Amino acid sequence: MSPVKIALIGGGSAYTPELVDGLIRCYDELPVAELALMDIDAGRLSILAGLSQRMFARAGRPVRVTATGDRRRAIDGATFVCTLIRVGGMDARIQDERIPLKYGVIGQETTGPGGFAKALRTIPPLLAIARDVVELAPAAWIINYTNPSGIITEAIATYTEARVLGLCSGPWGWTRAVLQAMGASPTRATVEYAGLNHLGWITRVVVDGQDRLAEAIDAISAAGWAIDGDLMRALGAIPCPYLAYYYHRERKLEQARAAAQTRGEQVKAIEADLLRAYADPALASKPELLKQRGGGGYSDVATAAMLALYHNRGDRQYINTLNRGAIASLPEAAVVEVACVVDQTGARPIVYGDLPPAARGLASAVKAYEQLTVRAAATGDYRLALQALLAHPLVASYAIAAPLLDELLAANRAYLPQFARDRG
Repeated sequence: MSPVKIALIGGGSAYTPELVDGLIRCYDELPVAELALMDIDAGRLSILAGLSQRMFARAGRPVRVTATGDRRRAIDGATFVCTLIRVGGMDARIQDERIPLKYGVIGQETTGPGGFAKALRTIPPLLAIARDVVELAPAAWIINYTNPSGIITEAIATYTEARVLGLCSGPWGWTRAVLQAMGASPTRATVEYAGLNHLGWITRVVVDGQDRLAEAIDAISAAGWAIDGDLMRALGAIPCPYLAYYYHRERKLEQARAAAQTRGEQVKAIEADLLRAYADPALASKPELLKQRGGGGYSDVATAAMLALYHNRGDRQYINTLNRGAIASLPEAAVVEVACVVDQTGARPIVYGDLPPAARGLASAVKAYEQLTVRAAATGDYRLALQALLAHPLVASYAIAAPLLDELLAANRAYLPQFARDRG
């Protein structure tokens, strides 16, 4: 096997030890020679590089960890380029969560206007990264984990020639949670899940050749799913937990307004504790505190994708990739989140058919919002940005969308140079 270089753009992320842990576990199958960590925050980068090197050393894995603030240096010659960046840091996330609440709209990191603001900030630098990959490592695969993953993946696929897979640990975790609630083994089951990133539905649960969806709904409802059991029975599907922001909008909005802290504020405190722990020279493994940060399964999903690409395995995995007819009612060139066959050619979506009528309209509306957001972020077109917010089902009207957009753009001015031009 040829040696592998992995570049991690955003290497100062609190999630980096999660990926390192996965690379240690699969080292015999994925012989990583170099892990190149790149970050614009030199302090975080130094801490995470030190911990990563200690983790590899304790495990007896001869992986060289390099740390740089030079993105092109990290990317040059890479086999895989993992993207895990947060433009504006946690403070920008907190803004994304708080500003929409002033307008009676849910503020959440990836859903609604919060996810919209994050996408506007994130798409231009991700496009620049992708273009560097095309120039410096044209055979490399971008493994994108930056949120909102589906929108970011669509931007890269639309505006660059880079080879990209969009990942999210959500489907991996949700499908396993359903089977666990049923007491069913994943090796004897097939779960059909399809939709968009953070907007998908489980529509079949086949165990030992029998469709046991009704039993799955009862089991996951009893386990405390984010969606009400009676609603799932009415839909005849298990929506992913993020769909609570749509199906239980008033409840989620009231919870957000009543909370003393946003999730971003909670995570900011957790990350401060994590960084202090990571800086301890005696620490050489990922700490238990990392579980509180969320994102469990990240390393499992990322390493599974890299292994399938590297070894041409043809594994079945849930990937954000171009639709190409997999979901009949969504555009061919749209990025969807579906089961795919992953091999050295990339992710080939397995034909799903069409979403149930009760899901079809919502998925189409959110996809229209996503595509408008991609275009607005890439061009800095104010009208397209306004159209994107107007298209989103959680934004009720123009009277809300226009001032909300203006406040989001003003709050993020430092990260949105593409919108600095006159509106015309």
